[in-house]
Amino acid sequence: MPADVSPPARPATLEDVAAVAGVSRATVSRVINGATTVDPALREVVREAVAATGYVPNRAARSLVTRRTDSVALVVSERRHSPSDGSFAGRIFSDPYFGRVVSGLLDVLRPAGIQLVLMLADDEESRGQLLSYLRQGHVDGVVLLTSLADDPLPRLLDEARLPAVLAGRAPYPNPLTYVEADQLTGARLAADHLVSLGRRSFATVAGPQDSPAGQVRLAGFVDALAAHGITDVACAEGDFTHAGGALAMKRLLGDRPELDAVFIASDLMALGAMPVLLRAGRDVPTDVAVVGFDDSSAALACDPPLTTVRQPVEEMAAEMARLLLRQIGAAGSPAPSVVFRPSLVVRDSA
Repeated sequence: MPADVSPPARPATLEDVAAVAGVSRATVSRVINGATTVDPALREVVREAVAATGYVPNRAARSLVTRRTDSVALVVSERRHSPSDGSFAGRIFSDPYFGRVVSGLLDVLRPAGIQLVLMLADDEESRGQLLSYLRQGHVDGVVLLTSLADDPLPRLLDEARLPAVLAGRAPYPNPLTYVEADQLTGARLAADHLVSLGRRSFATVAGPQDSPAGQVRLAGFVDALAAHGITDVACAEGDFTHAGGALAMKRLLGDRPELDAVFIASDLMALGAMPVLLRAGRDVPTDVAVVGFDDSSAALACDPPLTTVRQPVEEMAAEMARLLLRQIGAAGSPAPSVVFRPSLVVRDSA
C-alpha cells in the first residue's frame, strides 16, 4: 500500500460504545433498541458514547432482533370515483387536510427515526393487496384515514391484530384507537354563529352522506338550528372537493335563491362555492353569511377570508402518531382514544 494512503477507518461497534460508556454490551444494545427498562441517566451516558464514537446501528440486524421495520403506513381509503373526477392520488394531494395530517405525523415520527409510507386504497382489490402487505410485517403499524361509512378496513385491521390508529371514530362498533375532533360540536358552533347574525333563510352544502364526517356535520347543523326553532333548512350534498362545492352551491341557489346563511361542510368546498355566489350577484357577507369547516389554507384563500370551524388537524395527527408508537412499543396494547374540541374562527365571510 502506498505510504500516503491510509486504511479506511473501522466502523465503531457496540463494544466500542460500551467501552466509552463504561457499561456492558448488553446495556448498549438495550438502549439502542429502545428498551424502557434502562435507567434514564445511564441511557443518556450511552447516547453520548454513541455520538462520541460515531456508531451507526445496523438496522437490518436490529430488525432481526426487534422484528420492527421502523416504518408506519398512512393508509388513505375512499370509494373509487369516475374518471372525470380525476385520479385518486390527485384528489388526495390537492386536499389541504391531507397535507396537514402528514405534517402532524412527521412532527412525531421523524425525531423517533420512523419512516412514513403512504398507501392508497379505493376498491376491494386494492384493499386486499394492502392488507396482505401489512400482514407480511412490512410496517410496524397503521394510521388509517377513511371517508367511508362502510369501509371494511377498521374491522380487518382489528382482526389482523395490527397496531392501528384511526383518524376519526370507526363508522361501526370497533375497538381500534381513534383521534377525532368533536364534529357535532363544530357544526353547532357554525349554526349558533349564523343564528346570532340574525339570518333567516338557512342552507348547507353538506359533505358526502356516505362518509361519517359528512353525516355528523349535517346532523349537528340541522339539530342545532332546530334547537333555535328553525326547521326549514335547504341542503345540497357535496363531495369535499372544490368542484363539488361549486356544483352544490348552484343547486342551492336554484332551490332557494333567497338564502342568506350557508354552512359549508369543508373549507375546500367553500372555496368553490363562494365564487358561485358572487357570480349570482350575492355579496358575502352582506347578502349571504358563509361559515366553513376545517380552518385549512383554503379558508384564507377564500374572498373574503372564510369564517370557519377549526379542527386542530396537525395536533390531532401528532397525537395519532404518539398513540400508534405507544401501541407498537407495548406489543399492540390498546391506547386511549382522544377527542379534540373544535373552535370557531371568525373572519370576514360571516
